Amino acid sequence: MSKSLFENHDYFSWDALEDREVFQTKTWDRKKPLIVFDELHKKPQFKAWLKGIFDKEGVRPRLLVTGSARLDIAKKMGDSLAGRFYAYRLHPLDLWELGTSGAVEKNYERLLECSGFPEPFFAKKHIYKKWATTHLDLILRQDLLDLESVRSISKIETLLALLQTRVASTVSYSSLARDLEVDGKTVKKWLEILENLFIVFRVSPFHKNIARSIMKEPKYYFYDVARVRGDEGQKLENLVALALKKRLDYLHDHVGFKAQLHFVRTKDGAEIDFYIHPEESAGHLIEVKLSDGARSPHFDRFVRQLRPASSVQIVKNLTREKTFPDGLEVRAALPWLRDMPILNL
Repeated sequence: MSKSLFENHDYFSWDALEDREVFQTKTWDRKKPLIVFDELHKKPQFKAWLKGIFDKEGVRPRLLVTGSARLDIAKKMGDSLAGRFYAYRLHPLDLWELGTSGAVEKNYERLLECSGFPEPFFAKKHIYKKWATTHLDLILRQDLLDLESVRSISKIETLLALLQTRVASTVSYSSLARDLEVDGKTVKKWLEILENLFIVFRVSPFHKNIARSIMKEPKYYFYDVARVRGDEGQKLENLVALALKKRLDYLHDHVGFKAQLHFVRTKDGAEIDFYIHPEESAGHLIEVKLSDGARSPHFDRFVRQLRPASSVQIVKNLTREKTFPDGLEVRAALPWLRDMPILNL
């Protein structure tokens, strides 16, 4: 993808021994419009090295630095590159990005079975299981060990297996701690690591008091939708969660729009699956159903309390789309996810 941005470019990878001399001597072709540095975060003191190039040579040619989750974590450590770069997060494929490439139903089934990571998505179906094992091993046994001094990789693998069956449900840290025979602080630390490695992401309950929201039980979803172990409804909710997160991350990285993805829930069990909460505008309520086209009664309470800019119930198996006098829409899930008619800035 990085090589496709400009036909005329130079590409160098820190993993390629023959490219190491280029990094040391800084002898790329400065007349080319794009220079790609891949896996540069593995180079010692790479941020100071980049800062020196930027401060001395300016913004041309364009420098594109690509890498794994370790690059994102390194970005958060210190501010030596502050004001000198734009960060872009690259998510798995989804129905919105696939657009009209193939039938939307076929793409949906493919995402649930093979995930949205390009290699297994475009390969033969039997490739996914082999790819998934290799991909997870690579993250846990290379990236994880490089970043954290973690001794209990087997228990982290067990933690992932537990999360695979609890998608769409709130997660109790104390319950996971009992299952893993560790303390709650250790579970929270492991989950934070898995988030930093882009294996799972957390969706917290919305509360106007941010501190209270953090304390309440969150939900966890997978970047690899095919890892979900549950019924189609759980997989669909994970697919929607990832699509919404991807949309919000894109808007933040592209135009600086800031919004948080939450769910809303009361003590007596009333719940709407997702609530997009922008910093400076009204929010958006999204409920996900597999087959139930009847209006969720929980909208009444949350629409009254939150006064959202829009409310929509998306249903995978829907016979008829409809709208209500108060603005609530009931829409077919797959076309809605393909078109993503929300937050079109």
